[in-house]
Amino acid sequence: MTATPAHILPRHDLTITEIDRLEQRLYDHNRQATGRHDGKDLAFVAVDEHGTQIGAIAGYSWAGIAEIKQFWVDEHQRGHGIGRALLEATIAEARVRGCQAVWALSYSFQAPGLYEKCGFRRVAELADWPPGHAHVVLRCQLDDPSC
Repeated sequence: MTATPAHILPRHDLTITEIDRLEQRLYDHNRQATGRHDGKDLAFVAVDEHGTQIGAIAGYSWAGIAEIKQFWVDEHQRGHGIGRALLEATIAEARVRGCQAVWALSYSFQAPGLYEKCGFRRVAELADWPPGHAHVVLRCQLDDPSC
């Protein structure tokens, strides 16, 4: 089969639908390559007494692992256990799904300390990403009692 010539165009404004379609194409490839078809979204939200979202955590589970892709708590709500509760809910659900580990990325100025308080261990630090800071790779091994 001959490849069609491609024109590379700037599109820095992809919609959520377009990004979701891209994610689905990647997942389809990964399923075919591994034979694992157990991918599921994984997310929890925290709301206040008025129903306003004040925190959220989102990612997925697939092939015996879970990955946290987004994690946020409203600045005024931090330090009150909301982040820990969201992480604990994610870890508990990963266990229910039979995952072996939960992975996360965090910048050094974000929440690597919170992850570590919840049993995650630093696997790697990528210096100067962004300059003057580090990108931290963390894993919670679910057979580890501290996790």
